[in-house]
Amino acid sequence: MTFERAPSLGKPRPRHAAGGSVRIIGGSFKRSKLAVADLPGLRPTPDRVRETVFNWLGQTLAGRRVLDLYAGSGALGLEAASRDAAAVLLVEHNPRCAAAITAAIQRLGAAKAQVRCADALAATQALARHGERFDVVFIDPPYASEQQAAALAAVLPLLTDHALVYVETDDPALFAALDANIWEVWRRSRAGQVHFALLRRNNTVQPSPPQTA
Repeated sequence: MTFERAPSLGKPRPRHAAGGSVRIIGGSFKRSKLAVADLPGLRPTPDRVRETVFNWLGQTLAGRRVLDLYAGSGALGLEAASRDAAAVLLVEHNPRCAAAITAAIQRLGAAKAQVRCADALAATQALARHGERFDVVFIDPPYASEQQAAALAAVLPLLTDHALVYVETDDPALFAALDANIWEVWRRSRAGQVHFALLRRNNTVQPSPPQTA
């Protein structure tokens, strides 16, 4: 779930949340509410999409390290924490949302989850420099920002050999444009105007080494 800029004229967009809450749908924190701030463009990943994605991933994420970029309300990352992920890092640029996620982690007692208030792409570079690796990555940037492709490139050095990467977009052309030498679409679906998929890295292609500061 991410912030979204005002949509361009002539291109339809999914409906947006106007505050309220979403619920964690499975695991030890099932039915727990997460606040959705009344902020322009704050867009939760729909419940039915999250349900589908976590069915794909399996009902437990035990032993897996998870990165939630553009975390928004934290629904995806905290859903992973609820399902016994070994560690969850939620990256959110907006301080108000990052503070709300921190409060939710404390309220839930989600000791294996932590928040980093930072730009998503800058955070991936810092993580790569420190040799961090993840088994599941959620990429759900603002649709209008068109950061999906840049984020996919940025997370390559962070992936374990069998990592799965979730991507959400309003433009299905994103998946058609993927480099088949790098990415394989493992699962893909649609809910209204929301297009989403789980990708796997083609392990015959090695990622570029992280840039140094």
